[in-house]
Amino acid sequence: MQTDNKYIRFDWAVKRMLRDKANFAVLEGLVTVLLGEKIVITELLESEGNQDSHEAKFNRGDIKAKNSKGEIIIVEVQLTRQLYYLQRMLYGVSKAITEHIQIGNKYDQVKKVYSINILYFDLGKGNDYLYHGKTIFTGVHTGDRLEVNTKEANEIKMTVPEDVFPEYYIIRVNEFNDIATTPIEEWLDYLKNNRIKDDTSTPGLQEARKKLLYMTMSDKDRRAYDAHMDDIMVENDVLDTAKMEGRAEGRAEGRAEGRAEGRAEERAKAEAEKLDIAKQLIASGMSIEQVATITKLSLEVIRELTR
Repeated sequence: MQTDNKYIRFDWAVKRMLRDKANFAVLEGLVTVLLGEKIVITELLESEGNQDSHEAKFNRGDIKAKNSKGEIIIVEVQLTRQLYYLQRMLYGVSKAITEHIQIGNKYDQVKKVYSINILYFDLGKGNDYLYHGKTIFTGVHTGDRLEVNTKEANEIKMTVPEDVFPEYYIIRVNEFNDIATTPIEEWLDYLKNNRIKDDTSTPGLQEARKKLLYMTMSDKDRRAYDAHMDDIMVENDVLDTAKMEGRAEGRAEGRAEGRAEGRAEERAKAEAEKLDIAKQLIASGMSIEQVATITKLSLEVIRELTR
């Protein structure tokens, strides 16, 4: 069942509302659905978005948090295209690792990092709306998966590299066109269409129904949110116009090139026909001057044909 409640967009919530401890449950729910395990956020960490310019703050929102295992979770929302986005993901994860270990600490203090990227632009080719990347070490000749010894609670255990190395999730919001029947699909429906089922049991969305209602915002926050939505509409309109102009320009150039190529082909065909006629006239014994007069070819061209 679906009512007409108006919910706050997730990118705005990331910037303004989900940093409040009272709203951690919304973010915990999204990460729980993605990772397939119960996630509890214990604290928020200083994130890059806190230091961004005004333009970057409009295009991007991010939260960096620590969970009950001490792992670091980065959630980033990107509204408009950014070149080298994969490199940006890698930089963000690398920075998170180095910022949260002190010089002189043992390597067991390096924390696992999850990078969750919610994108509202076309990143490239791919048929899915959700991609997951992690590091796996596979035997070149044997094909087996590497396991390594590690010490945990004074006990030697076996672990796999993917338990240590960062993991990445890319959510391509605009590629979602399915009916929401699973928890991740319900989240995508909210991220893309701002819809939440009244009877949802999906982690995080139950809380979002209560905490991210537009009508519960203060007048000041509502005005700021409305201005943000206007900015998004203008930005999307500019991008759509640029795309249409680019396509129209491409079509016009294609037509012009087609006409030019067509005219060139016609001229080449007519020239070839003149040469064939000239050869036939020469073979019949007609003089060079007479052939030139009939075909409109130059005397030099006709002389070349007689050699």
